Amino acid sequence: MLRSVLPAVLLLVAVPLCAGQVEPQPLFDFVSPAPAVAVTTLNAELSTGAAEITAQGEALRRLTFAAGDTASLRLTPPTGSWDWSQASAISLRLQNAMDWALTLDVRIESADGQALVSHIALPAGPAQELLVPLQGSSPRQQGMRAAPPMPWEHGGQRTLLATRVDGQLERGRVVAVTLSLDHPNAPQSLLLGQFGVREGAQLQQAAYAGLVDGYGQFSRGQWPGKVASDAQLREAAAAEHEQLQRWQAERPRQDRYGGLLGGEPFAATGFFRTEKRDGRWYLVTPEGHPFYSLGVNTLSATQSATYVEGREAMFAELPAAGSALAAWYGSDDSRRGTGASRDLGFAHGRWFDFYRANLLRSYAEPRCSSAAPAGAAGATDCSVFDDERWTTHTLDRLQAWGFNTIGNWSDAALGAAQRMPYTLPLLISGDYAVVSTGFDLWGGMPDPFDPRFAAAAERAVQVASRGHRDDPWLIGYFADNELAWVGSGDPLRARYALALGTLRLGPESPAKRAFVDQLRGSYASAEALATAWGIALTDWSVLEGAGFQAPLPQEGHPAIEADLQRFQRLYADRYFRTVAEALEAQAPNHLLLGGRFAGTTPEAVASCAQYCDVLSFNFYTREPQHGYDFAVLRALDKPLLVTEFHFGSRDRGPFWGGMQEVWTEEQRGPAYAHYLEQALAEPTIVGLHWFQYLDQPATGRLLDGENGHLGLVAITDRPWQGFVEAVRQANLAVAARLLPAAGDEPR
Repeated sequence: MLRSVLPAVLLLVAVPLCAGQVEPQPLFDFVSPAPAVAVTTLNAELSTGAAEITAQGEALRRLTFAAGDTASLRLTPPTGSWDWSQASAISLRLQNAMDWALTLDVRIESADGQALVSHIALPAGPAQELLVPLQGSSPRQQGMRAAPPMPWEHGGQRTLLATRVDGQLERGRVVAVTLSLDHPNAPQSLLLGQFGVREGAQLQQAAYAGLVDGYGQFSRGQWPGKVASDAQLREAAAAEHEQLQRWQAERPRQDRYGGLLGGEPFAATGFFRTEKRDGRWYLVTPEGHPFYSLGVNTLSATQSATYVEGREAMFAELPAAGSALAAWYGSDDSRRGTGASRDLGFAHGRWFDFYRANLLRSYAEPRCSSAAPAGAAGATDCSVFDDERWTTHTLDRLQAWGFNTIGNWSDAALGAAQRMPYTLPLLISGDYAVVSTGFDLWGGMPDPFDPRFAAAAERAVQVASRGHRDDPWLIGYFADNELAWVGSGDPLRARYALALGTLRLGPESPAKRAFVDQLRGSYASAEALATAWGIALTDWSVLEGAGFQAPLPQEGHPAIEADLQRFQRLYADRYFRTVAEALEAQAPNHLLLGGRFAGTTPEAVASCAQYCDVLSFNFYTREPQHGYDFAVLRALDKPLLVTEFHFGSRDRGPFWGGMQEVWTEEQRGPAYAHYLEQALAEPTIVGLHWFQYLDQPATGRLLDGENGHLGLVAITDRPWQGFVEAVRQANLAVAARLLPAAGDEPR
């Protein structure tokens, strides 16, 4: 372990900043060392002698982190602490001396033990000014999940803002600043210059200013196919029309529901069902042919709006009031109090929908262009959206690209067109009790022991099945979406969060009463339970009261884990049985497609397998087999549908690479093909549904600020051509893989 303490460098400013100062205030310079600030290194070495001259002619000093353990450089005042109460950011001139990006950890500590921590993605290339705010910050405060790429050019200088800073700091008593790399696998070097503090609020605002152009695209980036004019949109739309006609003619032989022809048929029942044959599970179409569900989620023209109110400066161009495109303004309020919207800034007010504005530019009559305000002489009504054209075009695309299923969260008109099978969600809501697992992304867990939950499930089925009860195009229904079966944090506590959270509730909780009744049925007395769990418990009333803290599973007391598991299975059984019975009573012709698990427990999965026709998981992994133990799933002997997966990148505008990220756009197609190939190798999997059809707005969707490049189609309604070509080839190969004779002839 290498550790050294160096006399630090020239202290240029030794007094606190004065109010009103906004220029950078250098504290010391790595290039001109002098004994004023203590510099301590751990597994790192700060070069001595003359500074290095970069390719741009700048003098900087090299800091090399050794391979192996965490390596760091720590700066401290010679005595006492720094008073940075009038500053808002630290500033460091630095350059990544490697040919690849590094993740630099910055930690700022105050005398009271508090600290701010930031993880900086430091790209290769010329030097820049690094700014780290002296208070907690995140892209969510700006209304989006991921921040714009850094660095960016500001005032002719490369500036890198730390867009996420966690923790708290007493700025009047700062005692240390540490730069570190976490276990580098080879020696890594930085070049360092002046370090100081400054007023950084204006630069933080500048980092988010003018991010989005008039077409909803990232204004600072360039990529193939980026739209620069309305004429470009119209020309691209015309060219795509010809391509879709060619591709439609090359579709494999199918029945009217997309079932594969050429193999041995199944019995036809008039509705979708499942069947296992020769060790493999299949979905079967109403006409009795095997169906591998290749679906797309969120096929919608109405879910791409982004809030503009209060952050108009983020948008380089917004339509003027009274113009044709102003028809796509609206207002909403996304503040729900759930984990998805918690701490999200700019979550209500006026929004604008760039996607529908771009549809108008691409497909509307010339009189209805942005140059002709609505109401002008001879103008058409630009506020009327052409639903029929969009629906037809979207279905043409999906079929040409080899898809055959309309996934969750999609516009109803797509299924009503009777060109492609579809799925529907059972969105169960009501005034029933809930249980918190601490994760609660979409809210607390519904309490299935509350009689009001059964009533809510019946209403949800009634609403969802209205007009669909006898529709053969409907595959089935999903039971809710990504319920919080597990918690967050410590793995063991997260695993049993549902049972632990239930026991913390009061006697008014139906789930709590069910758990206590189960324990009373297993133990003759409270003392017997106390012995089995290794706790002090003299009376059942202690357990029944609010705030009871159950112990975590531990060696020597196996009954704890057994009892927690037994209750979590009871809970899942009551939930899935209630939903299944409601569906069987009101919509018996359609499948119950499982719970779209994200985080889950073995008890919930086993219960779903017992009461549902299909298991469903949202697997954001490189391949499906990485999402769960498939040996367990095969033992359950139930068909499985992957209801969400995707691969995104950050090089086409939106700032987030999705739940499963690849480096570049060109890697998304091969990643999709590999995922599908691995799914086909798994005999339990009966289909995959991509999330989602469109890229999300760069400044964040209304629901929760997600802003990912993970679509088949851009915000401009232009398909990502290379990606959809790769997706199409992979999808068309499914027929030959499942039924060798099925892919021989085009329809």
